[in-house]
Amino acid sequence: MPILLSEDAAFPLPKMHRVRQTFRRERLKNVEKALTEQIGREEIRGKLFPGAKVAVAVGSRGIRNLSMIVATTIREIRRYSGEPFIISAMGSHGAGTPEGQREVLSAYGITEEALGVPVVTEMDTTHLGETAQGVNVYFDSAALAADLIVPINRIKLHTDFVADIQSGLCKMLVIGLGNHRGCTAIHENGFETFGETILAAAELILKKAPVGFGIGIVENAYDETALVEAIPAERLIPREKELCRMARENMPTLMIPEIDVLVVEEIGKDISGAGYDPNILGRSYILKEFVLPVPRVNQMVLLGISPGSHGNAIGMGAFDVITRRVYEGLDLTPIYANAVAIGCLHDAKIPLVAADEDEAVRIAVKVAQGVDRKRLRIVRIKNTLELEHIQVSDALLETVAANPALAIE
Repeated sequence: MPILLSEDAAFPLPKMHRVRQTFRRERLKNVEKALTEQIGREEIRGKLFPGAKVAVAVGSRGIRNLSMIVATTIREIRRYSGEPFIISAMGSHGAGTPEGQREVLSAYGITEEALGVPVVTEMDTTHLGETAQGVNVYFDSAALAADLIVPINRIKLHTDFVADIQSGLCKMLVIGLGNHRGCTAIHENGFETFGETILAAAELILKKAPVGFGIGIVENAYDETALVEAIPAERLIPREKELCRMARENMPTLMIPEIDVLVVEEIGKDISGAGYDPNILGRSYILKEFVLPVPRVNQMVLLGISPGSHGNAIGMGAFDVITRRVYEGLDLTPIYANAVAIGCLHDAKIPLVAADEDEAVRIAVKVAQGVDRKRLRIVRIKNTLELEHIQVSDALLETVAANPALAIE
């Protein structure tokens, strides 16, 4: 039995047009030089000493220039006589296993062969204590045994909560280096007070773990490095608050306010912790407050999983229709491990599965309520990191013409 009626399967879909979105574009011309200068500052290099075992913590996000930033950090630590090694800092990602996390790092070029240092992906943790709210804080045992810990992470808005500190160095210390056990413990407190939980846990870790400095990265709306900064541990929290505000100002948006059907080519853990960024699409089971302008979307269609996500399609539950290609590419183990760890099973639910893109879009059009099918407002994007180029249907050309930040190509 066919899913669609014959008239629905034959309904003429509108022509799509390529559109450029223009955002502010502050960026570093030479990221390597900027980072070298940052680590060379006295307050940073003074923390390194001959023979110091330095755990360089690297996570699972698709950060621009990540391999170069990690390699430069390792080189500069060696310059000042430290002995660096890589340690995975990604909580429950990679299914929360040593093998899975090593695979994720390898996909970013973070390997022993490429960097010439050991890569440690052990999952053992040490209980550091409880926050005043009674939240248990666990920390990677191998990192704790080092003389110095240097987390590297992008600072940006979080996908699940709003606070002064969101996704960045503090979150990496608390959740990334908490491994699967620590990630689960932190999420047990719920997202209503998550910002407070992250802050309290980070303060505890900074008191008890040998964190030397962090490498904070801010990207612009084009997914380019706008800032890289070495932040000493004693100023990490207040400076991260400032950089979080900067990151918010640099976030891209989807500048089409009303969308009948949004087609997203891919989601993935390398794109966002939630697979896609709810701050951009305005749809989430967890995030209750959107601080950026978000579109009103009737139906969402998902076409694929990014190669760097290794089958982890967490976030697909927010979509209405997926394709058979998405379904056949699912790796349920990391999806379920992630969903259980953060306490949101909705993100792991499998939507209606269509045979292909054409059928998926037609199903979304069929079930969309209150839309003018003669003037369908359809938008297509690659993912929520790459928003410079989008596609829009005929009915949205007037919206494009009215916005000076949009232009038909």
